[in-house]
Amino acid sequence: MPFLTSPVLPPGTLNRAPQPVIPSGDGLLLRPWRAEDAPAVHQAFQDPLMHQWHVRAADSEDEVGPWIEGWRKVWDTERDAQWAVTDAESDRLLGRVALREIVLADGVAEVAYWTTPAARGRGVAARATTTLSRWALDEVGFHRLELMHAVANEASCRVATKTGFALEGVKRSALLHPDGWHDMHLHARLQGD
Repeated sequence: MPFLTSPVLPPGTLNRAPQPVIPSGDGLLLRPWRAEDAPAVHQAFQDPLMHQWHVRAADSEDEVGPWIEGWRKVWDTERDAQWAVTDAESDRLLGRVALREIVLADGVAEVAYWTTPAARGRGVAARATTTLSRWALDEVGFHRLELMHAVANEASCRVATKTGFALEGVKRSALLHPDGWHDMHLHARLQGD
């Protein structure tokens, strides 16, 4: 039975080329992960805020190594795309930004991010999210990007709003965190917003 619509983005849209390095134009660089990022990622995951809003912990740099290898390899699958967010001059790790749950045929992906403690309060999450969103929507041609965060995570809500992701609703009891089930805000940004 034939489809009545064509895919928004065909297979190979992402992986026909190497994962790009994307400059923000304001001091950040989104670049593919490197094995040597392990100490900085391990350090970032020692932060209590990471434990509050994320479901993973990192007990050692050796444990982080396979995470990074996985983040590097997902580009080829076209189901996820992960970038290290760094200072453009020093290459110091400031965070991570990603497209997750990519469905090329529908032109949809979910944006996710985290920042290191030293990067917080400097607009890093918002700047990295804006940079990735512009690239995904304007250059690649995604139709819709979604962003979810725990309703109680007010900082992430500010990032979503600041970066043009409209609040669409609440997904009740949608994600299990270490302290129990959390309602999640669902934000989205469309091509042309």
